Amino acid sequence: MFNIDKIREDFPILHQEINSHPLVYLDNAATSQKPRQVIDTINDYYMRYNANVHRGVHVLSELATEAYEKAREKVQSFINASSVKECIFTRGTTESINLVAQSFLAPRLKTGDKILITCLEHHSNIVPWQMICQKTGAQLKVIPINQNGDLILDNLDTFFTPDLKLVALNHISNAIGTINPVEKIIAAFKQYNPEIPILIDGAQAAPHAMIDVKALGCDFYAFSGHKMYGPTGIGVLWGKEHLLNAAEPYQGGGEMILKVSFEKSEYKPLPHKFEAGTPNIAGAIGLGAAIDYLNNLDREKALAHEHELLNYSRALIRDFPDITVIGKAESKAPILSFVHQTVHAHDIGTILNNTGIAVRSGHHCAMPLMDFLKLPGTIRASFAFYNTHQEVEKLIESLVQIYEVFKV
Repeated sequence: MFNIDKIREDFPILHQEINSHPLVYLDNAATSQKPRQVIDTINDYYMRYNANVHRGVHVLSELATEAYEKAREKVQSFINASSVKECIFTRGTTESINLVAQSFLAPRLKTGDKILITCLEHHSNIVPWQMICQKTGAQLKVIPINQNGDLILDNLDTFFTPDLKLVALNHISNAIGTINPVEKIIAAFKQYNPEIPILIDGAQAAPHAMIDVKALGCDFYAFSGHKMYGPTGIGVLWGKEHLLNAAEPYQGGGEMILKVSFEKSEYKPLPHKFEAGTPNIAGAIGLGAAIDYLNNLDREKALAHEHELLNYSRALIRDFPDITVIGKAESKAPILSFVHQTVHAHDIGTILNNTGIAVRSGHHCAMPLMDFLKLPGTIRASFAFYNTHQEVEKLIESLVQIYEVFKV
């Protein structure tokens, strides 16, 4: 059995009341809560060995550097990367994608070149590509979806063109929970042209799937610490070493240089080439602690528990009056998106908050997807392994009360 009570003891924030009701936190796709082990690790850094990394010969700096680089090793193992050199610390998935767009791809684009994304993307995997298209004359192409939220892949070969310069897609949709068949898509494009770079936005997959970048066969993989029980302001860009070596630095400044003169500068090798300035040291160390926490769980049972919660919520809400579930893909992450026929999503979210339930309401930074669905937004309940069946029932009970108030 998955010991949910013991798990919840590790998350101090869950044991409080909001608006005189026990907190039911169902906004995990936006950010997850942090276990005590992560919080204590960050506190320990600031209380015992707070110092800058890589730059000092004193004890505190050496301890900080050791912990910071140990976190990188944990990232390497977590995603099965070939080398720590391939693991770049960033502020999160958004910065990781922007780094690839600006440093790797933009210098290689010309008018008429193509970048391929999907209709399911978060704005972070749309806007950076639009920005470089506007500068270079390249074009953004989109793989469509059906009404269930599955990608339409029947005509994937129509995108196999010599002017295709990059494919970028999310592993899991943050808005409706579709788990994309990324292995199948990557294999198809690599069979057509092994040199086509493929980037995967793994922000939602890092907490809800086992990540193996070698098995996936992609070229870049991006994810954020705060969605996988780590701190905010830290993330990772993994990239194949030869591609990262071929890219120019994203930012210039201290830490990423070997030598600076007024005539020119020489840069450090990977990974430091892309980590200008003082990094988020506490964030990286905290991310390492989050990885330790996940590794100490029975991940298979944790993921199974999350899917039980999703299936339970879908069963309870399936025949609910005035509510329509959005996103019925064959393969789903623990994200339940729905709309009320007469009550706006923001109003639903506000009413649920009055009973201590935290959900996300709106377009979820996926406006093109909402436009396709002809919706202004949805209510999104997203589950983590520390959520319970009782919390799902509390959500449904509150929706029943909303129905009684607004029914005609």
